[in-house]
Amino acid sequence: MRPGRRQRTPVGRGGRRHDVLGVVVAAVIGFPVYWMVLTAFRPASEILSLPPEFWPRHPTLANFTRAMSSDTFWPNVRSSVVIGVGTVLASLLVGTLAAFALARFRFAGRKAFVVVILTVQMIPLAALIIPVYLLLNEVGLTDSLAGVILTYLVFTLPFTVWMLRGFVAAIPVELEEAAMVDGCGRLGAFVRVVLPLLAPGLVATSVFAMVQAWNEYVLVYVLLSTPEKQTLSIWLVSFQTSFGTDYGGLMAGATLTALPVVVFFLVLQRKIAAGLSSGAVKG
Repeated sequence: MRPGRRQRTPVGRGGRRHDVLGVVVAAVIGFPVYWMVLTAFRPASEILSLPPEFWPRHPTLANFTRAMSSDTFWPNVRSSVVIGVGTVLASLLVGTLAAFALARFRFAGRKAFVVVILTVQMIPLAALIIPVYLLLNEVGLTDSLAGVILTYLVFTLPFTVWMLRGFVAAIPVELEEAAMVDGCGRLGAFVRVVLPLLAPGLVATSVFAMVQAWNEYVLVYVLLSTPEKQTLSIWLVSFQTSFGTDYGGLMAGATLTALPVVVFFLVLQRKIAAGLSSGAVKG
C-alpha cells in the first residue's frame, strides 16, 4: 500500500442493511412534511383529486396569502414569539444557576432534589391541567402570556437543570479556582469562565425549550381565551369550520408555523450535536 493512501474498508451486508433501514425510516418520517408543504402550494381543485399527484400541476401562493391575511395571524405570531422567547430565557436563567449549585455545592437534600427533578418529568401533562388552571386563576394569571410562560417553565426547567448539570460537572473546578486566585469573585468566575464553556449546553437546552413552548397546544387552549393572545398552534384550528376544512389554508398555516422552529434548528444544529455529545461526558 502506498504511503499516504487510506485503505478502504469494505462495507458488509450489515452496514448496507442499516443504510437501507435508515433511508426507509427517514422517508417515513419525512413524507408527512413533504406532503404538507406540497399541499400548501396546491390549488383547491388539486388537493382532493384522485389519484393524488406527487407534485402540484399549477402551484399557487393563494393558500399562504389567505392564511397570512387572517385577522388573528400576526397577533398569534407575536404571542408565540413572546411565549417561546420568554420560556427559553427564564428556563436558561433559572436552570443555569440551579445546575451550577447542584454540580458545585454539597448541601443537605441534594440527591433528593435530583430525584425530584426526574420525578417531575414523569408526571403526565393531562393530570396537571386542572390544578394549574385553578392555581393561576387564584393569582389572576389566566388568559395572560405571563401565566403561560410560568407554566411552561415548570415543564422545561427539570430537563434544563438535568442537562446543564452534566455540562457544569464536566468543567474542571480548577479553572474557577484559578480565576478567583487572579481576583475574580465567585460570581465573576461563573460569568467569565463557566458561562462561555456552557455555550453548547445552553444552545441544546434552549432548542428543547423553544420547541416545547412553540408546539404546545393543550395548555394554551385551556389558559388563553382571548383569540388575539392565543398561539399559532391554536390558530390552525380556525381553518376547520362548520362548512368544512380548508385544507389548503391549513397546510399553508402549518408550514408557516413550523418554519421558524426548523430555521432555528438548522442554524444551530452543529452546536446542538456538539452540546449533546459533550454534555454526556460527565453527569
